[in-house]
Order: sequence, then structure tokens, then C-alpha cells
Amino acid sequence: MNEASIVRADPDLLDATALALLPEAAIVIETATDRIVQSNLKARRMLAGETANGHRFSDHVEADLADFIVFLDEVAYRGEAWTRKVSLKRGNGETLAVEIRGRRLAAGTSLVLLMFLDLEELRRHERATETEQLQREGLMGWRRAQEFFSELEFQNQLILNAAGEGIYGVNTKGQATFFNRAAQEMLGWEPDELLGKPIHDVIHHHHPDGSAYHAHDCPIYRSFRFEHVARVEDELFWRKDGKPIQVEYVSTPIYNQKILAGAVVIFRDVTERKQSERKLHEALSEVAELRDRLEQENAYLQEAITNERAHHDVIGHSPAIRQMLARIELVAPTDAPVFITGETGAGKAIVASAIHKDSGRKRRPLIQFRCGSISRRSIEAELFGQFGGADGTAGDNSGALELAHGGTLFLEDVCELPFDLQGDLLRALQDRKFKRIGDTHSRNLNVRVIASSTKDVEQEVAVGRFREDLLLFLSVFPIHCSPLRERPEDIPELADHILGIACERMNRRKPIVTERTMNALMSYHWPGNVRELRNVIERAAIVSTGSKLIVEIGGEPTTRDTGRTVRTEREMQQEIRANLVAALRETNGKVAGKEGAAALLGMKPTTVYSRMDKFRIESHEWELR
Repeated sequence: MNEASIVRADPDLLDATALALLPEAAIVIETATDRIVQSNLKARRMLAGETANGHRFSDHVEADLADFIVFLDEVAYRGEAWTRKVSLKRGNGETLAVEIRGRRLAAGTSLVLLMFLDLEELRRHERATETEQLQREGLMGWRRAQEFFSELEFQNQLILNAAGEGIYGVNTKGQATFFNRAAQEMLGWEPDELLGKPIHDVIHHHHPDGSAYHAHDCPIYRSFRFEHVARVEDELFWRKDGKPIQVEYVSTPIYNQKILAGAVVIFRDVTERKQSERKLHEALSEVAELRDRLEQENAYLQEAITNERAHHDVIGHSPAIRQMLARIELVAPTDAPVFITGETGAGKAIVASAIHKDSGRKRRPLIQFRCGSISRRSIEAELFGQFGGADGTAGDNSGALELAHGGTLFLEDVCELPFDLQGDLLRALQDRKFKRIGDTHSRNLNVRVIASSTKDVEQEVAVGRFREDLLLFLSVFPIHCSPLRERPEDIPELADHILGIACERMNRRKPIVTERTMNALMSYHWPGNVRELRNVIERAAIVSTGSKLIVEIGGEPTTRDTGRTVRTEREMQQEIRANLVAALRETNGKVAGKEGAAALLGMKPTTVYSRMDKFRIESHEWELR
């Protein structure tokens, strides 16, 4: 059965007969519209609800919608995939654990074939097979199990006694069957005092707080009752003299001719080691506190995207903003890489910050790395760090990857990253390890990656400036930031929010935004998006000395509340200062050169520096936020 038998010449015309012949429950959905195109009888019985053509399939996976979207993305890229992370919601409200296998049907369409395997039914089949096998073994199998321990003790006693760890065996009733010499010495019991007795009641009967430790809660008993290996790193065994020792142990089920015979327990006394670990943990906690304090004090280590001078949150109520917030809510709790696209100034950094703040990594740093803001010569060192003495420099330098360990790395304008470094970055992210420049030691890496780009990344891949495999790694969950001109209904809320922050920072009374001024803001096309709006509002907050806000858009001021067209010398100087700050913000503080503030203003660099001194402009006023 292949996709040609499911989809005929017309991709939208499905062969219901072929679908019905599939051995599993199967549904064909159209991912673009979230509608069920076709389903077989087994699928309709499994879902016990609305599976007719045209109904929404997402209603059946609403509890795991985020994982289902990631699964569909994998199907779209690979052609086929499977997952056990998504549960199905049946029409009667029940939840069904399944394995979903997906396959993209005809190329150029959004049709996907989904097949479902009931995991509980698979487990019942496995249990029935095991039960049938045990029944066939009969009484002779159980007798072989009893003989097994006697033979094991006889043949292996010398080996067991030579081991440094304590070793003992229990049968399926929990009775001790053998003890090696190390176990006897650590616990103080003689073999005849333990053999044939319920071992849990003798050495494992109470918790450290004195409460009873029931046998049905014991991992050792569970290991052979449920036939799995139990590893425990911190429990107590009780000696004959009544003193406890801290132990770590492994309990492993053992079999005789495929018949469960009991378990072997290997343990060691870790009392002294645990005490040392506690002291080390206390010391490390103190070091961590000092390190966190230094990170907070050092602006380089945690170059925050948001601070008290920036508008932290995604502001607006337009359909585009609501859709973006829904996608942020879906992806933030996961560690999935996110790729944010949008024009310059559209708020990509704010979206990255919102994802980080809603994630499990919010207590760790969000490190912003501007891939095109520094020279090619130093970008590798800034990203990967540098080992002491490399390239003639002194001391060790941590890179963005190392600073983001445990937190989130935001790769801003990732398409600007030099092509030869893209492979190194991908390898570090995939292997979760990296090396500083000049170092031979690999360092572990645990980061959540968020990337952004103002360019058409698909076009960058097509022309060979960006690696396709890096794009596939980064774009597990894409988010697009719509330009401000496409959502003018958000401007009033944004303007009010920015104005409030600006006035609070400048310790000024918040002026009134008149209807005429707001209409002017909403009718402007905003080529610089939210960043340009922020510049305009902050500049207006400086020059508006009256009760109403005076904004200048595109070089044209709105009507002043005083009715005057002439401005005072003080007001002119304030506007000159605000314009200079805006130019420095646009160039990220760069003054000289073709892309510097001097060229932008049509001045000499020396004139710009002179005015910066005159107006006492500080770096925090123009730093990008």
C-alpha cells in the first residue's frame, strides 16, 4: 500500500477503498485547513466522535497541540515521522495513548496520512504472549528456579566473596538466598541469621526519619515483581547493632530458563562520601551565589534584551499580535528552537524575551548575540570564547555560548553569521559541546536557541549564504513579527505604554495624547516599525513641556497645545539633543564611517563628539534595548 493507491491523479480525490484496506486506524487530514479529508472505519471507532469529512482534527489532540504541530513540521521536512508524545481525545471524553505514524502524500499538497496504534492494545498482546509462555513452562520451570540459587551459590561463592561491594540474593518471596563476605562485614550479620528470612524486614525496614518502610514500596522488591533494574543512590540499610549506613545499590532481576528467579542486589557503603558531597554542595552553592551576583553586576555577562528602560512585553490586541502570543504560549515551555522573522524594529528581540521569561530557563540568563554587529576577525572569539594566550591575548574569555549555558541564546540577525562559522555553530548545538579558541578541552553546552532574521532566509539558503542544515535545526518553530503598518490598531496601546516608561525615566508628568496626534500616529506608515515609534514618542516626551504631547513624524510637527509656531531656544536645543540621541540609537553608538551617526546627520564626526559632550549624552540613552 503506497501513496499512489491513496491519492489518485487529482490529489484532492482520495481512494476510500484503499484507505479502508489499511490494517491500522487511518485518517487523511489537510494541514492547511485542519480538516479531516477521509477516514476508515477503524479510525472512526477508535475516536468515537466526529471524524466525518470536513471536521477539525485538532479537536482530538488539543491537550498535546504543541507536540502535534512539531510532529507535523517533522513530517513536512522528512516526508514521514512517528511519535508517542501525542494522545488522542475520543468523542466520549476519554484520552487514548497511541503511536501516530504520519506520511506526506502527494508533493505540492498539504495532505498527510495519519495511522494510529493503540499502545494499551499492544501491551495487552505482549502480556498475553508472556502469560501463555509461562503457562507452557509449567511446574518444571518453577522447580528449575528453586535449583538455580543453590547451583549459583555453589559455583560462584569464591567470586562473590572476592568482590569489594556487598552482594546478596533474594528469591521471588523476598527471602535471602546468599550473602557474600563484604555484605556480612558491612551489615554485621552472620549468614545463618539472614538466609531464608525476609531480607527487607531485617536490613531495610525504616526510613531515615524513623517511619516504617513497607516492603511493597521497596525498589528491590519492585525490581523482580515488575522485572526491571532498580538503581537507588541514597537509602539506608540497618546494621545488626541498630546503626544505619547510607548505601547506593542496584537490584537486578535474574532468570533461570526465562523464568523469573528473584533478584541480585549489589550495594556499597557511601556514608563518608555523602558527607563529603554535602560539604562540597554547600561550598558550590556559595560559589554559585557569588557567581550569580557577579553576573548581575557585569553588564557584559548578561546583556539583557529588556530592562527598566524598555517596554518588556508584547503590546497590542490586533489579530496578528493575538496569533503571535498564542504561538509564544505554545512554544515557551518547551526547549524547541525558535526562528523569529520580521522587518527591522518589528520587535523580534521582545518576542525572544517573552519566550525566555515564560520558559523553564527564566532564572538563567538570556544572552543576546548580534551576529553582524562585530568584525569577522573577532566574531568567533565572541561566540565560542577564547583560551588564555590564544592569538596573543592574555587571560580566558567566555563566549556567548558559555555565558548562555543553562539559559537561552538569542542569535540576532543569524543570516549575518559568516558562512564558515555556521557549521561550527551547528556542530556545537547538535553535539551539545564546544571548545574555546586555542583550547583542547570540550565544554558541555545546555542552551535553548532562539534565532532571528530580517532577511528572506530561504533566499539566503538558495544563493548559498546560509547553510540549509543550520536552518532546519533552528526553524523547528517559526514565529513572524508583523510590521507596524499592518496593525495600526496596536499603535494607541503601544504609544501609551512607551510614553509612560519615557516619562517615568525622565521624571516628567505624562502629557495628554490628543485625538489629532493619535490619528497622525496611526496614519503614518512607520518604515522603522516599533523602534521608530519608540524614538518618536521618546523625542516627543522630551520636547513636550506643556500638557499635550507634541510629536514630529516625517519632519512635520503636530499642532502644539499653546497654539505657537515659534519655539524657544531651549525647546530647539532639546530637539537637537533628541535628534542626536535618535541618530546614535539608529547606529548603535557608531559615530564615524559610512554607517555612523555623523554620516546620518550630515556632520563631521568631530562635531558629533563635541555635541555629545555639550549635551552630556550618556551611553544608556542610545543603547539598543
